[in-house]
Amino acid sequence: MSEPPNYITPYGLERMRRELLWLDHEERPKVVAEVSYAASLGDRSENAEYIYGKKRLREIDRRRRFLVKRLEKARMVDPITLSGEIVRFGATVVVEDEAGEVKTWRIYGEDEVDIAAGILSWRSPLARALMGRAPGDVAQFRAPGGLREIELLEVRYEPVPELPDDLSFGR
Repeated sequence: MSEPPNYITPYGLERMRRELLWLDHEERPKVVAEVSYAASLGDRSENAEYIYGKKRLREIDRRRRFLVKRLEKARMVDPITLSGEIVRFGATVVVEDEAGEVKTWRIYGEDEVDIAAGILSWRSPLARALMGRAPGDVAQFRAPGGLREIELLEVRYEPVPELPDDLSFGR
């Protein structure tokens, strides 16, 4: 079975590119310098700074490979170029649950998920339940607490947020 496409908005694409640049030009060189210094101190077998630095380099390299692979497979979709009242990737939706709580969600890529900011993956159970639906439709989806039902109130396609200039990837 083939992998599903890696749909991503311009926001997510730029964020991933910036993280890759940060890893290549800031974080990795800094950690390499720290490891080199720690190695120069002698016995590496009991050198905590050296051992931790090598571990951190492996983490950086693993993350870098992941980002490169995801960027190679990325299919950028800009929500501002879309229109209509049918839910698809890039939509901003307003839904009401069984308790009458109204929430707004943006349906973006898997690499862009930020529940606190109202961003869902297009592959999440809620987003999949809404795909292809129009305002007034009721959808059911499986949640950790069981089967849930929501009503789709509104669908719109908006510009993606701007990335801040001071975006930080450090831990």
